[in-house]
Amino acid sequence: MRVLLKSEEYIKVLQRLAAEIIEKEDLSSLSIVGIRRRGDFLGIRLKNIIDEKEGVNIPLGAIDINLYRDDLTQVSEEAQVKNTDIPFDITGKSILLVDDVLYTGRTIRAALNALFEYGRPKKVSLLVLVDRFGRELPFYANYVGISLNVAEEQYIAVKMVELEGEDIVILKDRK
Repeated sequence: MRVLLKSEEYIKVLQRLAAEIIEKEDLSSLSIVGIRRRGDFLGIRLKNIIDEKEGVNIPLGAIDINLYRDDLTQVSEEAQVKNTDIPFDITGKSILLVDDVLYTGRTIRAALNALFEYGRPKKVSLLVLVDRFGRELPFYANYVGISLNVAEEQYIAVKMVELEGEDIVILKDRK
């Protein structure tokens, strides 16, 4: 086990990512959509940082991808559907899709399929806290907290105050 981001570093990475978004995106047409389970909490944090720094109120939503996964039958006998909550029209908007870890690209494919059920955005950008490489599909992140090449027998565990009581990113061996 190796700690990749401690709490203080985690917060600094989110602040840097928010600064990059402010610099590169048109905030007047930007909306944030987090991929449930951790991407939605990261989206909330980014929204709060950007709103506070820029005096804006960026629309925020969360999307559940479980029914759009291509490995649904391998993951579980019964899909656990969480709520998708996108309380605004995404058509013509610039969407910042937020997730914790980018690995094979399959989660992002599922998220895009789910997202387009709600309209046709003008643009979709991807922000991830960790890019661990190892793509099976041709996706890349526009905004990345940290990047590292991780062996297939290892995995990244992202913990969040909202879910586990602490902010930490850990590299672990699969057992």
